[in-house]
Amino acid sequence: MQPHPNRFQRGLLWLFMQRPVTAIITPLLHRVDGLFWKISGGRLFFSSKLVGIPAFRITSVGAKSKQPRTLVLYGFSENEKIALIASNFGQAHNPSWYYNLKANPRCQVQWKGASLEYIAREAGGQEREKYWNLAVSYYKGYELYQIRAARRCIPVMILEPVK
Repeated sequence: MQPHPNRFQRGLLWLFMQRPVTAIITPLLHRVDGLFWKISGGRLFFSSKLVGIPAFRITSVGAKSKQPRTLVLYGFSENEKIALIASNFGQAHNPSWYYNLKANPRCQVQWKGASLEYIAREAGGQEREKYWNLAVSYYKGYELYQIRAARRCIPVMILEPVK
Protein backbone atom coordinates (compact mmCIF):
# COMPACT_ATOMS: atom_id res chain seq x y z
CA MET A 1 0.00 0.00 0.00
CA GLN A 2 1.33 3.42 -0.91
CA PRO A 3 1.45 6.34 1.54
CA HIS A 4 -1.39 8.85 1.51
CA PRO A 5 -0.80 12.27 -0.06
CA ASN A 6 0.87 14.81 2.23
CA ARG A 7 -0.70 18.15 3.21
CA PHE A 8 0.65 20.00 0.15
CA GLN A 9 -0.54 17.23 -2.19
CA ARG A 10 -3.99 17.18 -0.56
CA GLY A 11 -4.22 20.93 -1.19
CA LEU A 12 -3.39 20.41 -4.85
CA LEU A 13 -5.92 17.59 -5.09
CA TRP A 14 -8.60 19.87 -3.64
CA LEU A 15 -7.71 22.52 -6.21
CA PHE A 16 -7.68 19.99 -9.05
CA MET A 17 -11.15 18.65 -8.24
CA GLN A 18 -12.70 22.08 -8.88
CA ARG A 19 -14.56 21.88 -12.20
CA PRO A 20 -12.83 24.84 -13.97
CA VAL A 21 -9.38 23.66 -12.90
CA THR A 22 -10.12 20.08 -13.96
CA ALA A 23 -11.06 21.29 -17.43
CA ILE A 24 -7.74 23.12 -17.79
CA ILE A 25 -5.28 20.64 -16.28
CA THR A 26 -6.65 17.35 -17.59
CA PRO A 27 -5.28 17.65 -21.14
CA LEU A 28 -2.02 19.23 -19.95
CA LEU A 29 -1.07 16.63 -17.35
CA HIS A 30 -1.19 13.78 -19.85
CA ARG A 31 1.36 15.53 -22.05
CA VAL A 32 3.64 16.39 -19.14
CA ASP A 33 3.31 12.82 -17.85
CA GLY A 34 4.34 11.46 -21.24
CA LEU A 35 7.48 13.58 -21.20
CA PHE A 36 8.37 12.55 -17.62
CA TRP A 37 7.71 8.92 -18.55
CA LYS A 38 10.25 9.09 -21.37
CA ILE A 39 12.87 11.03 -19.39
CA SER A 40 12.65 8.68 -16.39
CA GLY A 41 12.83 5.51 -18.44
CA GLY A 42 9.29 4.51 -17.55
CA ARG A 43 9.64 5.00 -13.80
CA LEU A 44 7.94 8.33 -13.00
CA PHE A 45 4.85 10.32 -13.80
CA PHE A 46 4.91 14.03 -13.01
CA SER A 47 1.28 14.13 -11.89
CA SER A 48 1.76 11.15 -9.58
CA LYS A 49 4.69 12.80 -7.80
CA LEU A 50 2.80 16.10 -7.69
CA VAL A 51 -0.38 14.78 -6.07
CA GLY A 52 0.84 11.61 -4.35
CA ILE A 53 -1.44 9.12 -6.11
CA PRO A 54 0.16 6.31 -8.14
CA ALA A 55 -0.20 6.48 -11.90
CA PHE A 56 -0.10 3.50 -14.22
CA ARG A 57 0.46 3.38 -17.97
CA ILE A 58 -2.20 1.04 -19.34
CA THR A 59 -2.34 -0.35 -22.86
CA SER A 60 -5.60 -2.03 -23.80
CA VAL A 61 -7.43 -2.87 -27.02
CA GLY A 62 -10.15 -0.47 -28.13
CA ALA A 63 -13.67 -1.86 -27.76
CA LYS A 64 -14.73 -0.60 -31.20
CA SER A 65 -11.48 0.13 -33.03
CA LYS A 66 -9.65 -3.06 -31.95
CA GLN A 67 -6.51 -0.88 -31.95
CA PRO A 68 -4.07 -0.54 -29.02
CA ARG A 69 -4.93 2.36 -26.72
CA THR A 70 -2.39 3.63 -24.18
CA LEU A 71 -3.06 6.14 -21.44
CA VAL A 72 -2.00 7.06 -17.93
CA LEU A 73 -4.54 6.32 -15.19
CA TYR A 74 -4.44 6.89 -11.46
CA GLY A 75 -4.96 3.80 -9.39
CA PHE A 76 -4.42 2.13 -6.08
CA SER A 77 -2.35 -0.98 -5.61
CA GLU A 78 -2.84 -3.66 -3.01
CA ASN A 79 -0.49 -6.60 -3.17
CA GLU A 80 -0.60 -7.57 -6.84
CA LYS A 81 -4.00 -5.99 -7.58
CA ILE A 82 -4.57 -2.55 -9.04
CA ALA A 83 -7.89 -0.73 -8.58
CA LEU A 84 -8.89 1.87 -11.17
CA ILE A 85 -11.80 4.26 -10.59
CA ALA A 86 -13.81 4.99 -13.75
CA SER A 87 -14.95 8.42 -12.54
CA ASN A 88 -14.46 10.32 -15.81
CA PHE A 89 -14.29 13.44 -13.61
CA GLY A 90 -17.97 13.03 -12.75
CA GLN A 91 -19.31 13.10 -16.29
CA ALA A 92 -22.61 11.39 -17.07
CA HIS A 93 -20.91 8.53 -18.93
CA ASN A 94 -18.10 6.12 -18.18
CA PRO A 95 -14.66 6.79 -19.70
CA SER A 96 -13.73 4.99 -22.91
CA TRP A 97 -10.97 3.01 -21.17
CA TYR A 98 -13.67 1.35 -19.02
CA TYR A 99 -15.46 0.04 -22.12
CA ASN A 100 -12.15 -1.04 -23.63
CA LEU A 101 -11.32 -3.13 -20.55
CA LYS A 102 -14.83 -4.58 -20.37
CA ALA A 103 -14.68 -5.69 -24.02
CA ASN A 104 -11.01 -6.76 -23.93
CA PRO A 105 -9.91 -7.46 -20.34
CA ARG A 106 -6.27 -8.32 -21.13
CA CYS A 107 -4.05 -5.29 -20.81
CA GLN A 108 -0.42 -4.31 -20.35
CA VAL A 109 0.44 -2.27 -17.25
CA GLN A 110 3.67 -0.34 -16.91
CA TRP A 111 4.60 0.90 -13.47
CA LYS A 112 7.87 1.65 -11.74
CA GLY A 113 9.89 0.53 -14.74
CA ALA A 114 8.19 -2.87 -15.06
CA SER A 115 5.65 -4.05 -17.62
CA LEU A 116 3.24 -6.87 -16.82
CA GLU A 117 0.14 -8.37 -18.37
CA TYR A 118 -3.08 -8.04 -16.37
CA ILE A 119 -6.70 -9.14 -16.61
CA ALA A 120 -9.36 -6.55 -15.78
CA ARG A 121 -12.74 -7.16 -14.21
CA GLU A 122 -15.36 -4.93 -12.63
CA ALA A 123 -15.61 -5.06 -8.85
CA GLY A 124 -19.01 -5.47 -7.26
CA GLY A 125 -20.58 -5.54 -3.83
CA GLN A 126 -18.24 -5.43 -0.84
CA GLU A 127 -15.14 -5.55 -3.00
CA ARG A 128 -16.25 -2.45 -4.88
CA GLU A 129 -16.99 -0.65 -1.60
CA LYS A 130 -13.59 -1.62 -0.20
CA TYR A 131 -11.70 -0.16 -3.16
CA TRP A 132 -14.02 2.82 -3.49
CA ASN A 133 -13.40 3.72 0.15
CA LEU A 134 -9.66 3.24 -0.34
CA ALA A 135 -9.73 5.59 -3.33
CA VAL A 136 -11.75 8.22 -1.44
CA SER A 137 -9.26 8.03 1.45
CA TYR A 138 -6.61 9.24 -1.02
CA TYR A 139 -8.73 11.65 -3.04
CA LYS A 140 -11.98 13.18 -1.76
CA GLY A 141 -12.74 14.34 -5.31
CA TYR A 142 -14.19 10.92 -6.10
CA GLU A 143 -17.11 11.71 -3.77
CA LEU A 144 -17.70 14.95 -5.68
CA TYR A 145 -17.49 13.08 -8.98
CA GLN A 146 -20.13 10.60 -7.76
CA ILE A 147 -22.46 13.51 -6.97
CA ARG A 148 -21.86 15.00 -10.45
CA ALA A 149 -22.46 11.59 -12.07
CA ALA A 150 -25.67 11.11 -10.12
CA ARG A 151 -27.32 8.76 -12.63
CA ARG A 152 -24.52 6.22 -12.68
CA CYS A 153 -22.60 4.34 -10.05
CA ILE A 154 -18.92 4.97 -10.78
CA PRO A 155 -17.34 1.62 -11.64
CA VAL A 156 -14.23 0.24 -9.97
CA MET A 157 -12.07 -1.96 -12.19
CA ILE A 158 -9.71 -4.48 -10.63
CA LEU A 159 -6.61 -5.51 -12.54
CA GLU A 160 -4.90 -8.76 -11.56
CA PRO A 161 -1.65 -10.07 -13.06
CA VAL A 162 -1.84 -12.94 -15.51
CA LYS A 163 -0.21 -15.96 -13.85
